[in-house]
Amino acid sequence: MGSRNNTNVPDFILMRLTDSEEIQRVFFMLFLLIYLITVLENAGMILIICLDPQLHTPMYFFLSHLSFLDLSYSTVITPKTLENLLTSKKYVSFMSCFTQMYFSVFLGFTDFFLLSSMAYDHYVAICNPLHYPVIMSVTLCCILITGSYLIAFTESSVNIVYMNSWHFCSSNVIYHFFCDITPILALSCTDTHDTEIMIVILGSITAMVSLITISVSYGSILSTILKTISTSGKHKAFSTCASHLLGVTIFYSSATFTYLKPKLSYSLGRDQVASVFYTMVVLMLNPLIYSLRNREVKNALIRFMQKREGSRQLK
Repeated sequence: MGSRNNTNVPDFILMRLTDSEEIQRVFFMLFLLIYLITVLENAGMILIICLDPQLHTPMYFFLSHLSFLDLSYSTVITPKTLENLLTSKKYVSFMSCFTQMYFSVFLGFTDFFLLSSMAYDHYVAICNPLHYPVIMSVTLCCILITGSYLIAFTESSVNIVYMNSWHFCSSNVIYHFFCDITPILALSCTDTHDTEIMIVILGSITAMVSLITISVSYGSILSTILKTISTSGKHKAFSTCASHLLGVTIFYSSATFTYLKPKLSYSLGRDQVASVFYTMVVLMLNPLIYSLRNREVKNALIRFMQKREGSRQLK
C-alpha cells in the first residue's frame, strides 16, 4: 500500500504510534488532554497579558509571543495527530504534509530568536535598570519581534525550496506520527546530502547565535548579581531569570536531540518519544514554568477573576 513507482507522490501515509487499538485510544485521550491544557494555558496567558495594564511591559510582551508560538505549534501538530489516532488510514496529502512541515520549522526557528530577545531583556533589566525604559522601548521590542519572525520565515522558506526538489519513488510511508524533516529525509530516494548540510548549517547557525546571545546575557547577569550586596536583590534577580533559564534548557535539549543529527541516525521509537515531548509536553509546560514562580502573573490572574466576579454580581 505504501509503494509508488513515480516521483509525483499525491499523498503520504503516516506511521502509527502503536499497532494496538487500545493503546491508540489511550494515546488519543492523553494527547487530547495535553492539547486542551496547552490551548487553555497559552490562550489564557495571552488574554491576561493583553487585558492587564500592569503587564504591559517588554518582558510580558515577549512572553505573550512565546505563548502564541506555543499555541500555534501545538495546533499545527496535535489536531492531525489526534485525527490519525482515530482513523485506520493515516493519509496526508503532499501539500498538507509540506505545509505542516513548513510551519513547524518556521515556528521552531522563531522560538530560538524569541528566547534570545527575552534573555537580552533580562540582561538590560538587571544590568542597566536605570536605563531599562529607554533601552527596551516599544520600538526596539517591535524590531526584535518582527526580526525574529522575518528571519525565521526566510530560513524556513529556504528549507522548503530545497525540499521541493526531492523525489519519492520507492515508498510514501513516513515513519513518524507527523510530517517532520528527518523522517521525510530518510524517505527520499534522491541524494539529499546537500540538503542535509544546508539544513544542519541553518539550524546550527540559528541555534548558536541564539545560544551565544543567551550565554553572554546571562554571563553579564551573573557577574552583576555576584557584585550585588543586597540579599533581596540577588533573590529577585535569580527569581526573574530562573523560569527563562529552565525554559531555555528544556527547549535546547529537546530540539538538539530531535533535529541536529544526520538522517542515518533516525530511530522510529526513540525519535517518536522525543518528538512527543518536544511538540506536546514542552508546549504544555512552558506556561507553568513562566507563571508558577511569577507573582505578577498570579496577581494579574487574581485581579482578572475578581473583575469577572464583580461583573457577575452587578448583573
